[in-house]
Amino acid sequence: MAKILGNFHIALLIGIVLLVAAMVGLHGSLIGSGNAYWVGWVRFLHIFAGILWIGLLYYFNFVQIPTMPKVPAELKPAVSKYIAPAALFWFRWAAVATVVIGLILAEMSQPGYIGNALTLKAGFKTIGIGLWLGIIMAANVWFVIWPNQKRALGIVPSDDVKKAASASLAMMASRTNLILSIPMLYCMVGQAHIG
Repeated sequence: MAKILGNFHIALLIGIVLLVAAMVGLHGSLIGSGNAYWVGWVRFLHIFAGILWIGLLYYFNFVQIPTMPKVPAELKPAVSKYIAPAALFWFRWAAVATVVIGLILAEMSQPGYIGNALTLKAGFKTIGIGLWLGIIMAANVWFVIWPNQKRALGIVPSDDVKKAASASLAMMASRTNLILSIPMLYCMVGQAHIG
């Protein structure tokens, strides 16, 4: 069992196989029934990507950032050279996937949905605010956090002063995303349950 569960790719594959089994077993009769089934499937992908993205955002803000000052200097390279770059890879691509799949989901749900949401039309204000917050957060990931983390972690060459400034800026941008994630999640859930 440890050989199977110890391998990330095998565990992920098992999860995907179980997902397909659940889809077919529970709702197989709906597969050819039209758009509603596929909207549900795309919604699942959007939520999965969002959990990965926001889960990593919370990992950085609840665990890594507060813990790093307590880590002995000789152990810090393990985080900065191995853990943080891997986590940032999944973090930034999950942000893209969440936004892109969310936009696809919106248009599949109702033609004109994105335009109505982005312009905060009546009936779309809640999801529109959530969408704008998500777009701002994703832009923050790619245009502020990632470039600064590359310098702070030494992925791109930089002097010590620039590394420290970049680390501080990346942390503040990450904290900004933490703050924005709370109303963003409320808006995403609120649209489905409150309107």
